[in-house]
Amino acid sequence: MDIKTASALHRLRLVSVPEALSFPALLIFGSLLSRISDIDYLLLPLGLLHAFLFMVYAVLLLDVWYKAKWPFKKVVLFFVLAVVPLGGLYGDKLLKREEADSVVAARAREAAQA
Repeated sequence: MDIKTASALHRLRLVSVPEALSFPALLIFGSLLSRISDIDYLLLPLGLLHAFLFMVYAVLLLDVWYKAKWPFKKVVLFFVLAVVPLGGLYGDKLLKREEADSVVAARAREAAQA
């Protein structure tokens, strides 16, 4: 892997935690708030924010799939982790390990070429 792959993994990591927390924090909170009060106008913006984070995550996942040449099963795993509430937190842990491995491999390749 190279530095571009590591940066793609890093971008995916940056979005994975907010996306993972957006479902329970935003949508469940918004739903509960709309049920116990007359504040219905918050549910649509919170839902749109969650949808936006999910779409950004999906696009960045496709970018990582292309750059890191992941097998299809691995991409499906990370997609499922994004759909499962709080699954993205586990995905972030896996991405952190992948990112560290790709940086080490890139630096070793640069040192071998020098």
